[in-house]
Amino acid sequence: MRLYRNLCEAVVLTLTEIFTGNRYADKAIEKILKKNSQWGARDRRFIAETTYDIVRWYRLFKEVSDAREDDFWKLLAVWCVWNDIRLPDWPELTLDENRLHSRFEKMQHNRPVVESIPDWLDELGEKELKSNWPKELHALNEEAKVFLRVNTLKTSRQDLQSRLADEEVFTKTVQQGSDALMLEERQNVFNLSLFKDGLFEVQDAGSQLIAPFLDVQPGHRVVDACAGGGGKTLHLAALMQNKGRIIALDTEAWKLEELKKRARRAGASNIEPRVIESSKTMKRLENSADRLLLDVPCSGLGVLKRNPDAKWKLSNEFIETVKQAQKNILNEYPAILKPGGLMVYATCSILPSENTEQVKKFLNEKKEFELVKEKSVLPSEGFDGFYMALIRKR
Repeated sequence: MRLYRNLCEAVVLTLTEIFTGNRYADKAIEKILKKNSQWGARDRRFIAETTYDIVRWYRLFKEVSDAREDDFWKLLAVWCVWNDIRLPDWPELTLDENRLHSRFEKMQHNRPVVESIPDWLDELGEKELKSNWPKELHALNEEAKVFLRVNTLKTSRQDLQSRLADEEVFTKTVQQGSDALMLEERQNVFNLSLFKDGLFEVQDAGSQLIAPFLDVQPGHRVVDACAGGGGKTLHLAALMQNKGRIIALDTEAWKLEELKKRARRAGASNIEPRVIESSKTMKRLENSADRLLLDVPCSGLGVLKRNPDAKWKLSNEFIETVKQAQKNILNEYPAILKPGGLMVYATCSILPSENTEQVKKFLNEKKEFELVKEKSVLPSEGFDGFYMALIRKR
């Protein structure tokens, strides 16, 4: 592979935005690509994939090279050696490759360095997942695959797969999700007319298991109490065949505006977005819902392969804060359910303290609820990590 200086400068600038400017990786990459619209698909892919790779292996690259916190040129040089790319004769990319290989060999048994994760997070993962942690940690460092969710309001999986192939976008069916397709090769699908016409959404296959877990039926009254941008809300609308009503709640009005745009594109007409302005918003909904989705705030530890910069932004304090938020939601929101109704408590975390333990505490305190079933999706299965519990109000 030949390296081009302007593209390498773009990678270094983006890394500076992420680590020095504390910007989310996807937003920093989006910013640099928008600013340079003349770059072709191959250049854009190089910048995005190289940036994500260096973010993912940040600690390992830094420690084997003794790089300073902000020496992103040196980290780029390590990435080149890591990928057997010959270093160009640029002063910023000088590196003692023999010393690099030697230091890497010496660190082979230092798991948090080799797997490139903060010590405290490695300790937490081992404490909670015990012997399963090494396998899941290793899986969290794999590059995330791209999955599509077929919008069954407009098409079928077979039809969409055929039409994508006509556009030279080749996919495989996914056994775990009846509406899921996996891209054979990573590429930008947002410019396709099939996407703009609302025939599919980009959504991890593990995430696609949550809406069906709620067992919604056409005609139900459903509340999605933490709707956000509405990926699961749209899936619920498709499962309900646009019949009944979905009340999509969130504290952030701008997220619900995004949901409105996505719903128009998808042809989902049974969604009613509502901003949570106070406790009165929830009070008005008491005993009104056949189904309730609580896709609660969480650590996001299950989606590190998709958001590798999160491991450098997470903290113990933040995880404790979200666990308290989860508890508050479980204390307040289930009152929305009618007697006999079902709810799903879901996270994109793999920590039992955010998942099974939260549900156990809730059921011990709220005897009018009972667990129907629960499911964990682990990163080692090839998807993002999720947890879901189906709970009935007696």
